[in-house]
Amino acid sequence: MFDVIIAGAGPTGAMLAAELRLHGVDVLVVERDAEPPAFVRALGLHVRSIEVMDQRGLLERFLEHGRRFPVGGFFAALTKPAPEGLDTAHAYTLGIPQTVTDRLLLEHAAEVGAEIRRGAELVGLTQDEQGVTVRLADGTEVRSRYLVGCDGGRSTVRKLLGVGFPGEPTRVETLLGEMEVGVSPETVTEVVIRVREVQKRFGLGPVGEGRYRVVVPADGVSENPSEPPTLDDFKRQLRATAGTDFGVHSPRWLSRFGDATRLAERYRVGRVLLAGDAAHVHPPTGGQGLNLGVQDAFNLGWKLAAEVAGWAPAGLLDSYHTERHPVAADVLNNTRAQMELLATEPGPQAVRKLLAELMDFDEVNRYLIEKVTAIGVRYDFGTGHELLGRRLRDVPLTGGRLYESMRGGRGLLLDRTGKLSVDGWAERVDHLVDVDAALDVPAVLLRPDGHVAWVGEDQDGLVAQVTRWFGAAG
Repeated sequence: MFDVIIAGAGPTGAMLAAELRLHGVDVLVVERDAEPPAFVRALGLHVRSIEVMDQRGLLERFLEHGRRFPVGGFFAALTKPAPEGLDTAHAYTLGIPQTVTDRLLLEHAAEVGAEIRRGAELVGLTQDEQGVTVRLADGTEVRSRYLVGCDGGRSTVRKLLGVGFPGEPTRVETLLGEMEVGVSPETVTEVVIRVREVQKRFGLGPVGEGRYRVVVPADGVSENPSEPPTLDDFKRQLRATAGTDFGVHSPRWLSRFGDATRLAERYRVGRVLLAGDAAHVHPPTGGQGLNLGVQDAFNLGWKLAAEVAGWAPAGLLDSYHTERHPVAADVLNNTRAQMELLATEPGPQAVRKLLAELMDFDEVNRYLIEKVTAIGVRYDFGTGHELLGRRLRDVPLTGGRLYESMRGGRGLLLDRTGKLSVDGWAERVDHLVDVDAALDVPAVLLRPDGHVAWVGEDQDGLVAQVTRWFGAAG
């Protein structure tokens, strides 16, 4: 019997598996596909996901395979320079194909001891007070204490649970593929610049080895979303949108995606939970999908591990839904808004022009960047200091950095007073006394996901919050 079974070996499932293994949880990941997908949907990591990788010691791996880009131009492709003093030590976007992100996260999960089974499709589940029984397509049954569905927008786990998935169906479809072109790079660049002045759902970008990632509106292509597009479909749509098909040929993969927007009504049903696209789907505007799923996993991992270990305080696991459901709802809303701003009709274009003018104000530009990059997320921990509920940026410490001190996945008391104590929670909360820490408050208590649970210098107040998040003293 496993502690946790994860359905889906994408970035959300792989991140969650690694987070659970940090705490010694016995994890099995089952993945329907026998081989990793060859196509590249997501193209990068936003600031908060970069911070997450740094907090777990993974960032150098990603930097070796990615390229740093300036922060900005996320919201509806409105290009504005990043404001000064963004609240992060990683004020950049990391361009990296999802195929590479998937591989690096799965390698990490395997290194820390997660078992990963490919070609193992979950087709059934039942749960009782002691655990969950998972049935696989080959007839095998596997038992675990908990199950997490990270199996995508068409999640089998979500459907078997009967969890509602309300929202809006696809209205606008887009073709996406990877192929070679028959014209010069200079010609591609010239045409793309011209067309994107009015059509933001269009683009050709090099992905290496002479291939291009092609994005073009799918208006007029087959109305059956399950019917895969053909190379002729791409050529026809490219000619209609750009006046040329660029001589595209030798496709590596071809796909289509829509702008459906849906949010699961519940993230937890008994011993079964949902994360990533299984819990929310939305248009890809702003590049938030993969990042949102990774951050779901980062929030859930330590809480589920605490439940498995038996020290989780009442309500801790349910706080996963309480905290992450509103974050997903906000992403759905901002992607809806962006899709409207990408429309070519006069009304949306007028609103787009107005927003572009408003983004010249630093406060507006900063607000939208913090929203899309997720560094503006603040969980509701009640009233108190302005840092409460927010993640803390990486700060210098004597002889190191804050994020380097968080790689064990435990809570952290960063104490500039030297007078506080978490002795009863030594196995769950690290205590770092650093009178010279670059911090404007006497002390902070950080959860394993880096969010601030307490600010102050009063021992009684500290104990109350340590107990709230880390259970009774051991």
